Amino acid sequence: MNFFSKNKLIQGLSIVFFLLILGCESNFKEIQKDNFSDFVPSSEADKINLKYTDSGKITAILISDKMKDYAVVDFPFTEFPKGIHATFYDKKAKKTQVTSDYAISYKQTGIIDLQGKVKIVSDDGQMLETQQLYYDQKNAWFFTERKFKFTSPKGISNGQGIDFSKDFKVINSQRITGEVDSNQ
Repeated sequence: MNFFSKNKLIQGLSIVFFLLILGCESNFKEIQKDNFSDFVPSSEADKINLKYTDSGKITAILISDKMKDYAVVDFPFTEFPKGIHATFYDKKAKKTQVTSDYAISYKQTGIIDLQGKVKIVSDDGQMLETQQLYYDQKNAWFFTERKFKFTSPKGISNGQGIDFSKDFKVINSQRITGEVDSNQ
């Protein structure tokens, strides 16, 4: 083979190789499209201010900068990627305020997962701070296995693992340290 024939052979093989790559890339992109399912919310809302009522009385107010609802997936949930500020009212109009940097509510279980700088403050001066806290809507019960700081008029305590009723009347804490005045 002479020099020109080798050159043409190499050019021809290069063109065939290039076309094969283009054909495979195009086919690969089609396969990706076929196998890719969009995981997008069925609805989104910015700057929400929801009021929940029972018998004409406001029981809760939920404020968030962003809400994404995934209602049509196998395990439906609502996500609050920019956090929440919620106010709960009891029958005597006493309020409990809950804030977090992120929240996700699972519809089937009724569990709300609060994450990042979670803070709960009650009207009577009790405050709980942690990095993650779950709320069971059905039983009106909060719980976490994370470290926490609990402040009340009786003192300040720290621990890891706590569960309590929405109104702070029943509190079960684990591995607790701190100073609490039992005389108040």
